[in-house]
Amino acid sequence: MKQFLTFLCLLTHLHLFGQDKLKNPVSDLPATSLKEAGFNVDSIQNLLRFIEDTPPNDFRGVVVIKSNKIVVEEYFSTYWRNTVHDIRSAGKSITAMLLGVAMKDGLVQSLDQDVYSFFPKNKYPSVNEDYKKITLRHLLNMSSGLDADSDNSDTFGHAVNWIAKDDWKGYLLNVPLVSTPGKKWVYADINALLIGAVIEETSGMSLKDFAKVKLFDPLGIRDFYWYTNAANQTGAAGNLYLRTLDFAKLGVLISNQGKWNGNQIMDLKYLKELIGSEVFNISDYNPFADAYGLMWYKSHRSFGGKNIDYLFASGNGGNHLIVIPEKEIVIALTSSAYGQRYAHRRSYNIMSKILTALE
Repeated sequence: MKQFLTFLCLLTHLHLFGQDKLKNPVSDLPATSLKEAGFNVDSIQNLLRFIEDTPPNDFRGVVVIKSNKIVVEEYFSTYWRNTVHDIRSAGKSITAMLLGVAMKDGLVQSLDQDVYSFFPKNKYPSVNEDYKKITLRHLLNMSSGLDADSDNSDTFGHAVNWIAKDDWKGYLLNVPLVSTPGKKWVYADINALLIGAVIEETSGMSLKDFAKVKLFDPLGIRDFYWYTNAANQTGAAGNLYLRTLDFAKLGVLISNQGKWNGNQIMDLKYLKELIGSEVFNISDYNPFADAYGLMWYKSHRSFGGKNIDYLFASGNGGNHLIVIPEKEIVIALTSSAYGQRYAHRRSYNIMSKILTALE
């Protein structure tokens, strides 16, 4: 017991004070010190102490990568590097990345293809004619016009009506329009599910398997879980569990213009649009975002007197993946504060402290 307590004390010491130089980097992302990366050492160490000492203990991990080098990798409470974590709706942004992979492979030609064209009537007799008016771009921008709203369970396409089905594709393809596609931003899970369904239809694989072969394996992401139903349809709107470090790797891929170890994983033209697209101002809906485009949030804020443009994926509980392409910075934050009002505010504040510490 005495040896065990001594070991725990040592772990705590390393957890709080080991940030000047990481001792355990992964092979494909070497480590660097805070000082070498241009961060104020005291500021980051004070932040990590604050996270450790401030209840409730539901913040799980923070990873900061700059110029393809790990600067910060810290875990809290009982969580550690190998813990896979439910990133909730941040999974939608990963689904959007996978569409970029599908385009690079030639499975999808254009974001202006209509949804109906991917699902032949003889195979899907329930497909609604309205889908001829809806393009992939409309889905990605949450402007499909479908009768679906994640904030309104009375809508026909709300997840409560299909999530428990063994085969939900037929139901999804029969959801009608209630407004003109492209005109209005409405956050709805169905949009990501339909993007996933297009990838599954064109690849002949579940989205989970497509992600493993085409995205996760090349990035060295081995441990993950993505819920897939009995009909081999993956929950593209969420239900994805990743390690915090692997969550960060996906941000590095975006920062590196879709390349990993010299290989182009995502279509470059699509990726540039994903980064720059700001179709709808959603600041009234989300106080931490200025705009939305291609299933990623976009913001322009000032931290420590520095104006920074960034995009981020966001999931319930405060799960954020922040990418600042211009500065080659990626920040991954995982948290299990599901349904808590403080969750996103806390993650935003942590991100703010990290970027303020950038010298």
